[in-house]
Amino acid sequence: MRSHDAGRPGAPPAAPSPAELFRRIFALLTDMEGAQRAKVIDLARRLIPTLTAEDIRNPHDFPGLDDPDWHFEDGQLAGIEAVRFALRGLASDVLGDGEGREARERHENDGQPGASREGGGAQGE
Repeated sequence: MRSHDAGRPGAPPAAPSPAELFRRIFALLTDMEGAQRAKVIDLARRLIPTLTAEDIRNPHDFPGLDDPDWHFEDGQLAGIEAVRFALRGLASDVLGDGEGREARERHENDGQPGASREGGGAQGE
């Protein structure tokens, strides 16, 4: 379909720009990461109620966290984080550093550029 057809009723919507596509992907990953981080912290606190998010960064210090279900959920979180980090590199390659950084930060920082919410493992709450 030609580009002038996109505005007609019934025509498919125009494809999002690469920057918009990356913005959507980072928004989805941010939501997935937050949900998984909450799941990891909740499960850890069921095992050891007094744990803090900081404690969970060092699970080897807490033998009670030697639980296969907790390790599975923490591994899922690590996988989501790995995908986000890989996509950051891809966004920089595709969009260039400035535009790629803007697409990532817009959602990761609730629209406040420069305020990073990064974290590894089950660090944040």
